[in-house]
Amino acid sequence: MSGRAKALIDLGALRNNCDVVRRLVGNDCQILAMIKADAYGHGLLKVADALSEVDALGVANLDEALLLRQRNIKTPVIVMSGFLSQEELSLFPENNLAAVVHHDAQLALLEKVSLQTPLAVWLKIDTGMHRLGFSPDNVNTVVKRLKRCASVQADFGLMTHLADADNVDRQFTQAQLSEFFEVTQSLSQLKSIANSAGILAYRESFQDMVRPGIMLYGVSPFSDRVGLDDHLQPVMHLTSQVIATKDLKQGDKVGYGCTWESPEDMRIAVVGIGYGDGYPRHAKNGTPVLINGVRCPLVGRVSMDMITVDLRHQPDVSVGDEVVLWGRGLPVETIAAAADTIAYELLCQLTRRIAFVYV
Repeated sequence: MSGRAKALIDLGALRNNCDVVRRLVGNDCQILAMIKADAYGHGLLKVADALSEVDALGVANLDEALLLRQRNIKTPVIVMSGFLSQEELSLFPENNLAAVVHHDAQLALLEKVSLQTPLAVWLKIDTGMHRLGFSPDNVNTVVKRLKRCASVQADFGLMTHLADADNVDRQFTQAQLSEFFEVTQSLSQLKSIANSAGILAYRESFQDMVRPGIMLYGVSPFSDRVGLDDHLQPVMHLTSQVIATKDLKQGDKVGYGCTWESPEDMRIAVVGIGYGDGYPRHAKNGTPVLINGVRCPLVGRVSMDMITVDLRHQPDVSVGDEVVLWGRGLPVETIAAAADTIAYELLCQLTRRIAFVYV
């Protein structure tokens, strides 16, 4: 369809980024690749296929895990939210899934049921995120209950989640690490701490298994860096086309609300993408796009189907020319900063109007 936005997903870049993780953590550390939220908007099944060499795949919920099994993906899968009912619990051993146990209700359910095949479990310890997980004060008691539970495999793991590892102030993260090490030092189970920021900034967080997420997709978890700074390649290359050009007179206003006024006689381009495609509505004037390799700033409000772009620095533009919204040559982190959000949100919010192409 003419003018339709397209997301090219570079699976070679994805594998490169996984290799970067492997080089950082070494061969003795397992990699749990986080592919929740449709692989951060990149396509759950395609990404899972491409990451067949990792040790395990991490998803947010049971529905995502079952999609992988229906696709006959055999890689071990860990469900980060675990199970919410006995009915859900029964599907875990049936589909060879591991569950994160983070709440007493889950533990009580495991003690109540009788599973033909014991469940693979990761026990989550809350060291400061204060979302999911058992208090450090309760860990020894919970570990004893899990060890006595016939429905749980004996070699269950221990994990926590870093809340502030992307902060240049290391104090909170160091406190989390100290808390985790103190509470688990006498326990022989496998341990997992590091997310993407931990992998890049806290070597002591590697332990037995790391959990890279955003860095797999070529994006830095740090606000003052982009993925390329750490040898990561952008996996998503989002493009559209110029669908019209328009000559303006000085004083002409552009877009809804008349929020931008032409400072001189000039030309703009109309590009076929908008918030109906998932492009951020709150991207400010000046947010860059690339047209024929030149950065051109957004002018006027983002609408449902279109954006408008200043062509004063790139006058030789024709209808049909490709426009890069983010990807190679224009980091998604740059667009996120201009829209007062984070790259995670931009990647995850693309809609079904976008044509996805995998290479």
